[in-house]
Amino acid sequence: MENMLSVWKTKHETGLEIKETEVPKPKHDEVLIKVKAASICGTDRHIYKWDNWSEERIGKNLPYIFGHEVSGEIVEMGENVKGLEIGDHVSAETHISCGYCFQCKTGNEHICENVKILGVDVNGAFAEYLTLPYRNAWKNDKSLPHYVASAQEPMGNAVHTVFDGEVAGKTVSIFGGGTIGVCAVGLCKMAGAEKIVSIDPHEYRLNFAKELGADLTLKARDPETNIQKEIMDFTDGKGVDVFLEMSGAQSAFTDGIATMRPGGRASILGVFSKPFEVDVSDLVFRAIKMNGINGRKMFDTWYKTAAFLKAGFPLEKLITHKMKLEEIEKGFEVLNTGKAMKVALEI
Repeated sequence: MENMLSVWKTKHETGLEIKETEVPKPKHDEVLIKVKAASICGTDRHIYKWDNWSEERIGKNLPYIFGHEVSGEIVEMGENVKGLEIGDHVSAETHISCGYCFQCKTGNEHICENVKILGVDVNGAFAEYLTLPYRNAWKNDKSLPHYVASAQEPMGNAVHTVFDGEVAGKTVSIFGGGTIGVCAVGLCKMAGAEKIVSIDPHEYRLNFAKELGADLTLKARDPETNIQKEIMDFTDGKGVDVFLEMSGAQSAFTDGIATMRPGGRASILGVFSKPFEVDVSDLVFRAIKMNGINGRKMFDTWYKTAAFLKAGFPLEKLITHKMKLEEIEKGFEVLNTGKAMKVALEI
């Protein structure tokens, strides 16, 4: 049996292990993908550091291969695979749904009651080969470079969040300037938002937000910056129509809600490390509409993402570093400096 290089989480502590293991064999409803690129996500950073979330969510799964943002080429298929061919370039929808629960049967597979997450619940993409249920393989245009295609998954999160409601002609605040937050800036700009405010602690990230269309950038955690006053002044005291939360910081949630126009829309993608109090009466009296956003809609979001890429969305600008799979720990180190957006591992 042929072996492959792969990245494993083997211990309940910071770190990873790179080792050889057998190339997996696809089941009857799976494809075998020769991985060409896999990019590092915030979730992977949690797993690498091994924080409380990782221990509670993934502790029972060790040892296993992690990573989930991926692009590659189909090299083998199970006998029941339909709609795909050997040689197709594909990325992965990481929510592996059951197909039979209430959510799946009512068009909500992205919040499947029995969902398994690639690189969290099952072996993931930091490897030379990956098996994937064929229904989760998204066929890419072969003109799209693999290192760019691997970042479609986080861009899809931004697409889902931004288009949770109307943005054309609206004022928008986007808290969080990672890859997803900066993608949201560019999407809002392309969709015709009137004014876009980007808020993040890192000047490096804010510069990317400016480049993709932010009209105002504000540095979070800066004692000289009054986030709420700046946003209210920028919107002539009215507040924003749309608040997109992509940071997972309590202060961002508080500032975002406080600077919304009555009747506005809040779409919350960020995951918060601990519970906190919210004045629900304030939401009621100001008629704030709030939705939680989980992943990407299957597969409506992917079609929209592909359309924006064809229309010229500059996703490649956000791939600031390209490395080999063997250099993955260096990739985590670069991301920790705050001087990187997206690190792609070319395999």
